[in-house]
Amino acid sequence: MSVELKAAVTVAEMARMAGLSRSRMYQLIGKAFPMPSRDENDRPYFDEVQQQAVLDVRRRNCGIDGKPILFYAARNSISVSAPKRRTKPKPVEQHAEILEAVKALGLTSVNASQISRAIAESFPNGTDGVDQGEIIRAVFLSLNRQN
Repeated sequence: MSVELKAAVTVAEMARMAGLSRSRMYQLIGKAFPMPSRDENDRPYFDEVQQQAVLDVRRRNCGIDGKPILFYAARNSISVSAPKRRTKPKPVEQHAEILEAVKALGLTSVNASQISRAIAESFPNGTDGVDQGEIIRAVFLSLNRQN
């Protein structure tokens, strides 16, 4: 971990530097990590020596009390979800089960391309996470309306 040390950092910033959550940092202060200094307003901060001590504890997995300490892998501090992508309709050969189910329901003259069109119309955002029974129902109703 090559982190640039500052003259003073807050507990939250020290936690980020060490790859920990702020709450985990507070749990370990006084046990595995040194106690922070306090400014004239009684606000806690870590000076350069304390910052180095925290980073050494993190690197060595051995607290200032000499006891071993285990850390979980660091979490990403910012979680940005990717925009939802529009999924393409499944290829025609993957609709064979739906085609058979619709035929079993009485629409015997239906073909695979009609199934694909009905799925695309009924589920414009794709069928990921949709129950197959719901897909069959929607396709059946869509095709039944067209006939």
